[in-house]
Amino acid sequence: MIERVETAGERLNALLAEKGLLCLDSAQADRFGEYLSLILRWNARVNLTAVRDEEGILSRHFIESIACARALPGGIGTLLDFGSGAGLPGIPIALCRPEIAVTLAESQGKKAAFLNEAVRVLGLAAKVHSGRAETLGTKFDCVTLRAVDRMELAVQAAAGLVRPGGWLALMTTGGDVEKLKAVAGSEFSWSVQEALPGSTDRLVALGVRCDELGSV
Repeated sequence: MIERVETAGERLNALLAEKGLLCLDSAQADRFGEYLSLILRWNARVNLTAVRDEEGILSRHFIESIACARALPGGIGTLLDFGSGAGLPGIPIALCRPEIAVTLAESQGKKAAFLNEAVRVLGLAAKVHSGRAETLGTKFDCVTLRAVDRMELAVQAAAGLVRPGGWLALMTTGGDVEKLKAVAGSEFSWSVQEALPGSTDRLVALGVRCDELGSV
């Protein structure tokens, strides 16, 4: 008798359950499995992520991004994933929160090509901006950043792309979070800070942008 092999989506759900998090439905889990396959295939020739093994991608990248997606408040209509890279956390947000119109901004051409392929294969409504996010010329209900090069400069630029009343979501470490909050500017009020599952130091911080009168 041939033993059944557990799918990537099933392994992801097992990891979510292990960390006390709500599991994905079977369709979502299958799409995360497809996303994993794409990352592994492209990572062989394009350096999408330093984490290159299946379990590492599932337990670190996917779990953290799913937790971020669930931490985002309701009422977000548009979201920019600033320096999206391998699509983290933007693609998991698009998979978990289909009501949000996600834009994946990536200035490196090969990574942007990967994002276009992932959007096509996964059937997402997300858009890919192949260029610097600052050139978009629009503001968003939420901007996310995770593991972006020159993070302090990126946070400064990202803060300017958040509309009044919108959110800035920073996936960072406990050692860096206060510095990044300061860089974002005094317009932001930081109301949520949640530890990311599976890590003693990584967290997601959510700040809402207030107008000059202090209201959102």
